[in-house]
Amino acid sequence: MRGNAPDGQDEMRAEYDFDYSTAVRGKYYRRLLKEGANVVVLEPDVAKAFRSSAAVNEALRSLIKLARATSGKSEASAPLTRKRRALPAG
Repeated sequence: MRGNAPDGQDEMRAEYDFDYSTAVRGKYYRRLLKEGANVVVLEPDVAKAFRSSAAVNEALRSLIKLARATSGKSEASAPLTRKRRALPAG
């Protein structure tokens, strides 16, 4: 953290001495490819319209249902992907 130390020091504290020799490169890479990423960044104007991730999911499910209804496909013919736990509002 350069320039943030009150005394002008650019050094990390001793308790933050990381041992990178034990690090594993790409430890979660295969899992990410298999499961896919689950992070979506909303534009600020869109984020203002929703109070939580649960509200976003509810709106998107409604949109999916409406799109399927207007396209003539039943919900059984085009299943949703696996359900994910909602993140805590915050």
